[in-house]
Amino acid sequence: MIYVGIDDTDAPGTPGTNHLARALAARVADRWACRLIVRHQLLDDPRVPCTSKNSAASILLEPKDGDSFEPLVEELGELVRTRSVEGSDPGLCVTATVPPEVAAFARRCQQELVAQQEARNLAARHGLFLTGLGGTEDGVIGALAAVGLAAVGNDGRVVQIAAWPDELSGWQPVEALGRRGVEARSLDTGKPIRGGLIDVGKHLRPNYRQHQIVLFARADDSQPERWHSVRYT
Repeated sequence: MIYVGIDDTDAPGTPGTNHLARALAARVADRWACRLIVRHQLLDDPRVPCTSKNSAASILLEPKDGDSFEPLVEELGELVRTRSVEGSDPGLCVTATVPPEVAAFARRCQQELVAQQEARNLAARHGLFLTGLGGTEDGVIGALAAVGLAAVGNDGRVVQIAAWPDELSGWQPVEALGRRGVEARSLDTGKPIRGGLIDVGKHLRPNYRQHQIVLFARADDSQPERWHSVRYT
């Protein structure tokens, strides 16, 4: 598994980092299979310069034919550099291994302000590829945090599952979600939902929990076998 993290690639009024993550996965899809793209919420604080909610994105890739790591790093770096918008401060992290110290750093990025140099020092100490690609390069903080959170597998909102098109909306059979690898689960009891219909909203946006794709939902008290999805960061 290759973990890719990107952050701070957009500006107000432009397509967000999740949009760029999908574009990156699509560009390398002939050689690298996208397993997941996950949105991770970092510290939402007015002291953090960001477009809106200070989120980063991770991409989980698997090689199709033993493609080497170095060309992927170069290609993704060029894509992020050219696709990030003017005024952004993009960062990119690419790694096949994520040590526990990086996961701990990622959790801190959700709770407190973290300096750019700390991210750079941590990545260098463990041999992770981390680079800034424009502006202040503060995006390296979120890029490193994204791979840490993705590796733990217990954080974030899934914005793409493999190569499935982003087409599910409104009421969907539980079985249709299962075919995409999504486990529907009752928010109140924690138990799997075995049948019926779930209103997934405008887009299907499950969560990444314990390395599983989980859609939390609450029962519709007025209609049996009907559920409404609940979004979490």
